Amino acid sequence: MNRRPVKSTRIFSDALLGAFRQQGDEAADAVVASAVANGTSLPVFLRQRATGSVQTDYPAFFTKEGKLPGWADARKLERGRAFFRKHKPEIAILLGCLSLPYSYLGADGVQVLALSRRMQDDTRKRLEETGAFVFAMAEEGEWASGEAVERILNVRLMHAAVRRLCLESGRWKAEWGVPVNLEDMAGTNLSFGYLVLRGLRKGGLQADDADEEAFLHLWNVIGALSGVPDELLPRNTREAWTLERAMVRRLFRPTPEGRQLAEALVHTLEAEMPGAMKGMVPARMRLLLGDELADLLGLPAVPVQRRWLARVPVRLFLPAV
Repeated sequence: MNRRPVKSTRIFSDALLGAFRQQGDEAADAVVASAVANGTSLPVFLRQRATGSVQTDYPAFFTKEGKLPGWADARKLERGRAFFRKHKPEIAILLGCLSLPYSYLGADGVQVLALSRRMQDDTRKRLEETGAFVFAMAEEGEWASGEAVERILNVRLMHAAVRRLCLESGRWKAEWGVPVNLEDMAGTNLSFGYLVLRGLRKGGLQADDADEEAFLHLWNVIGALSGVPDELLPRNTREAWTLERAMVRRLFRPTPEGRQLAEALVHTLEAEMPGAMKGMVPARMRLLLGDELADLLGLPAVPVQRRWLARVPVRLFLPAV
């Protein structure tokens, strides 16, 4: 039997996480504030970021924020990207059936998606954008050219613009914390990193421990470039589990917004599936999330199809993501 090493972990207290819930991204917020002061509206700023170059448009921000953290390990990054590419079909399924529905469970953070309507309106387009970003992180060429960093910093500026839109909407409640706050950003990073590893394990993959840690390291670097502080980046998979458990306890509750987003996601994914396979989407989500979290999202229980999940080739889900 391949025994995994015993790993240490920090404790993520409510006081620590609560403090980060009240923090946004000062560097990115300053860029948005400057753009608005110079006459650029927030909708225009968001459209510009969809195609613009951070290095060209905001060189000072790019120079300061576009550097890999000092603890980044080139060999681990290469290994993490290789692991990512090797399991790309399976990770594509996990993106749509685990990472995204998981992100709708944070009762306060999901209000950003509800207010900005970025997932309700043209869900398929938003899925394609998310997929393009996530899978670009696996490519050596994207990192060698600097395009990966461009993508990350562009998303970071978009988050800052959405944060300002929410605060200016008149509908944002202080008890939700700061929109797109650092705690929620850390949770998003977990959903694309650690949660994917957990989903792969649930699917029967027995990955090498070093591969898993390298994949987590890759997403830690992405998180750092996204503005997530080191205090919220797990140093190993055990610590990732500890942080994830704390966030689930603190943040996950049923909400109408979370259920609406989950329903829109299911419908979008099912539209790409053969008729006889449609029920497999919520079944796959329930299998990956577990019954407790699936119930919070109002996902239907489909016991018959669930029993057949092990017989469905994972690649059948790939066109849906």
